[in-house]
Amino acid sequence: MNPTRFGLPIAAALAATLMSGAAMAQLSDDVVKIGVLTDMNGPASAPTGQGSVTAAQMAIDDFGGTVLGKPISVVVGDHQLKADIGASLARRWFDVEQVDLIVDVPVSAVGLAVQNIANEKKRLFITHSTGTADFHGKFCSPYAIQWVFDTRALAVGTADAVVKRGGDSWFFITDDYAFGHSLERDASAVVTANGGKVLGSVRPPLATPDLSSFVLQAQASKAKIIGIAAGPPNNMNEIKTGSEFGVFKGGQQMAALLALITDIHGLGLQAAQGLLLTTSFYWDMDDKTREWSKRYFAKMNKMPSMWQAGVYSSVMHYLNAIKETGTDDPLKVAAKMREKPIEDFFARNGRLREDNLMVHDLWLVQVKTPEESKYPWDYYKILTTISGDKAFGPPDPACAMVKK
Repeated sequence: MNPTRFGLPIAAALAATLMSGAAMAQLSDDVVKIGVLTDMNGPASAPTGQGSVTAAQMAIDDFGGTVLGKPISVVVGDHQLKADIGASLARRWFDVEQVDLIVDVPVSAVGLAVQNIANEKKRLFITHSTGTADFHGKFCSPYAIQWVFDTRALAVGTADAVVKRGGDSWFFITDDYAFGHSLERDASAVVTANGGKVLGSVRPPLATPDLSSFVLQAQASKAKIIGIAAGPPNNMNEIKTGSEFGVFKGGQQMAALLALITDIHGLGLQAAQGLLLTTSFYWDMDDKTREWSKRYFAKMNKMPSMWQAGVYSSVMHYLNAIKETGTDDPLKVAAKMREKPIEDFFARNGRLREDNLMVHDLWLVQVKTPEESKYPWDYYKILTTISGDKAFGPPDPACAMVKK
């Protein structure tokens, strides 16, 4: 055989094939690095913290530890619920440590600060525990994704489902800052739109040590539903105080517009029994949720919050998008993530919308009595399914990514 006749064309074809494969599969620095930016020791650490780190690592391990033949690694940061610390860590991760994706980030102030850095550096950020609807509204970004919930979905989902079940008179105990006000506003609009009545509200400041007078006013209103438009620590203290004052025994119900299973665990069923709330995830819902949650429990010795389960779901979806696109280019990966429906142990009827909000079904649940609970973490009765479209509503026209 004449090598000059056959060898060179074959070698050239082989080289072209290899170059084509290299062009198709491109990672920016030969590693996919995921940063879990969370609250490791503060008030948000139980539903996020180490549990979110564990969930991210579980996704990487289940994926196989590599993507496109390159390793996947995790870095962890504690933002201490401070926006300046969160922004500083995000900037260093993107600039120095070549982090490709930041996940988790509890509390909206920190989430919005990290979103600004992600936009500036053109890197991806998926939040699970930032609730403000502005994240995918007026501040929406092609680089920032909201995966688990927003304040509108929890407030509207709870109010709509509760009113339709007969809870047509409400009184709100509302945290006196923007987060609480937005929860009360959104829930009130749904209550009145469905023919219900809002009998009034009281507004304790954040971290009020004694909430007795506020709970007594709500109890005296005789409203069927006492809406807790608050986050920690007020929300759990209000529920505990309400239980001590016999709110549930007197025939009223409390509806928490933000409560997590870790909150219920901390309160105990004796105090939380009868509470209504909306959640994106419950570990004991079906075989898929139980299988994953029991693996998580084996590592953490507690059941996952909706935020922690959402971390796993999004990291797995992200890695699959890299595999399918052959690149970790942020915009190409995000576009691929929007292409396919999201149907896993976490999400039912999920899809990543044009405004980068992951819309999926939610559940209205009621906390069981101690007598109804048959085993550890057996906390919820599922009352009804709330469709994602109903809970999250249409895209906000204020988002520049929404087609007008």
